[in-house]
Amino acid sequence: MTSRNWAVVTLAVLLVALAVAVALLTPWQRPPAPRADQLAALRDLPAAEVARGREFAASLRPARYGSLLLALVVALILGLTPLGAAVVTWAARPLGGGWLARVLVGGLVLLLLADLLTLPFAAWRHRALVRYGLSTQDWSGWAADLAKGYAVGAVIAAIALIGFYAVTRWSPAWWWAWGAAGAATLVVLLSFVLPVLIEPVFNKFTPMPAGAQRTELLALAERDGVPVRDVLVADASRRTRAVNAYVSGFGPTRRVVVYDTLLREATPAEVASVVAHELGHAKDRDVFVGTLLGALGSAAAVVALFLLSGWGPLLRAAGVPSVADPRSLGMLLAIAALAGVVATPVQALLSRLVEARADAHALALTNDPAAYEAMQRRLASVNLADPDPPWPEHRWFGSHPSTVERIAHARAYARGER
Repeated sequence: MTSRNWAVVTLAVLLVALAVAVALLTPWQRPPAPRADQLAALRDLPAAEVARGREFAASLRPARYGSLLLALVVALILGLTPLGAAVVTWAARPLGGGWLARVLVGGLVLLLLADLLTLPFAAWRHRALVRYGLSTQDWSGWAADLAKGYAVGAVIAAIALIGFYAVTRWSPAWWWAWGAAGAATLVVLLSFVLPVLIEPVFNKFTPMPAGAQRTELLALAERDGVPVRDVLVADASRRTRAVNAYVSGFGPTRRVVVYDTLLREATPAEVASVVAHELGHAKDRDVFVGTLLGALGSAAAVVALFLLSGWGPLLRAAGVPSVADPRSLGMLLAIAALAGVVATPVQALLSRLVEARADAHALALTNDPAAYEAMQRRLASVNLADPDPPWPEHRWFGSHPSTVERIAHARAYARGER
């Protein structure tokens, strides 16, 4: 068979593997609580807090949707017209215009251009966070975090793009195989290095101080059968009043992290409820599953790109002879942007189901639905969340069950419904 035929077969195998993994590893049996229970929970929340959360969400919508729309339009213009190729050529000319200069300088310029054009929306969002008292950062701190984020993204993008274009030049017919393997490897590698190399760029992490709470949380993990070497505290208060916790990494880099704001705002029982939720992610290997799905999806995307890159009208629109030409960077940006639009609601659905399973785990582990409900109320109050967001918005972007869904879940547990 030809390389293209093998690519078609490989793509089919990867898509089947991805579909099977999603079907088997996603907790589909966890639908939201009945709507009547959600509305009852909504009525019990303070009306002023509900109104403020909705007002805050409304203040962020112009920035969210404006940024998404502008980023998509910019990507399509750069990728589906010769403009992207021209920008790459112009950016690389001072360094000789070779393929490496086009990849590094041209790629970074394209990414920076998109970020600069959407910067006003990012500033809008920060201004809203400050106005509502959620952000504790001044403009200089905000700008520093923005620069750090771009620097980290630029390094990762540079590694990926150099590898991609090196392989396309080295093996024009079979680069899809090497590229798919490389993309999957990069996803796995980032899952390991993210906690120890990238997260410390934005926050300082210290072990939770010795005391009754630390002892209780480690005992909770031991009772759950989840090996946790330590619980770390992130200095989130230097940028936000929001409360949160998360688990990241797996194997030797797995860690449970709580915000220092959570320790200040919440009661010990509420903190235990949050940590029990995060232990649920660890026990059900959610980071590992997410990495597996990401690796399969990334590999499939590379193979699909190979098949798509031979489409003449697409290449002519971008003004490039082939995808191996670094001037095709704009075309890759456009394809990635469109893929992101399609993938967002799917990823959000899977995330909500996984988070609902972690909620159920927290309730079962602590057997304290009252503390769980109190924590959800506190999360909504402090984080200014809309407890019952609009249905289309929640289905498209919501990565967690809504506040009223989670409260209704806790009340069902308290009634003995499992």
